[in-house]
Amino acid sequence: MAYPPGRGYGAGMMTGNENPAGGDAAGPREGAVPFGHRNVDASEKPRLVRGVFESVAGRYDLMNDLMSLGLHRLWKSTLVEMLNPRPGMHLLDVAGGTGDIAARFLDAGGGHVTLCDLTEPMVRHGRARMVDSGRLDGVDWVVGNAEALPLPESAVDACTIGFGLRNVTRISAALGEMRRVLRPGGRFLCLEFSHVVLPLLDRLYDRYSDAVLPRLGAWVGGDRAAYVYLVESIRRFPNQQALEALMRDAGFARVTHRNLAGGIVAIHSGWRT
Repeated sequence: MAYPPGRGYGAGMMTGNENPAGGDAAGPREGAVPFGHRNVDASEKPRLVRGVFESVAGRYDLMNDLMSLGLHRLWKSTLVEMLNPRPGMHLLDVAGGTGDIAARFLDAGGGHVTLCDLTEPMVRHGRARMVDSGRLDGVDWVVGNAEALPLPESAVDACTIGFGLRNVTRISAALGEMRRVLRPGGRFLCLEFSHVVLPLLDRLYDRYSDAVLPRLGAWVGGDRAAYVYLVESIRRFPNQQALEALMRDAGFARVTHRNLAGGIVAIHSGWRT
């Protein structure tokens, strides 16, 4: 099953020369939203996010392995185990990137997966990986915005988003869209970097994020600014309880979360009733 492509976006890149203080001297402008450590007009954020991931698409998987010491693979496997794929289940994987969650879903017995991502190079890379691994059936790809998903209402049995929710402009709008496309009884799972809950680990993680991740981005990914953005986007993302509240406001029921690695990441769960 294929869906029409989502809205188009103009090209855009971070230059690495932005004001590190972020925003205007007088504070955030009306209608401004966070983009890393600065504030930008809401209309500009999708273009800037697209630029970040266009820059790193070719080395995205390698960078994930290096930054997480390979743990992102275990976290994604845990997400899919919680989803409990079965034949006939149709999954929408938003911000599906290079297809890690989609591949795990199919390997675990899922029926069909639609992979949606804002950035066309990420979609192309994900499709190529799927083809190279022999996964030719049960998957389709679409370029689209999480805030305006190019799917009809009640189209899928499950919806996931892995390490993508913090990049959307309006989290509440994206949550509402992901609930909209779920069938009644469908489940939503969000895997995202969160807020460390273990004493001392939070300080160690902050130091690692500041000292190591941008250098890895420059060395391996060829774009230090992109990984500075990623670090800051994690810090400005709502904590576990705040995200639960946003999910309930969006209409999800039975909302819970599960911390992994001491809260470095968390999996949030909700259902459409």
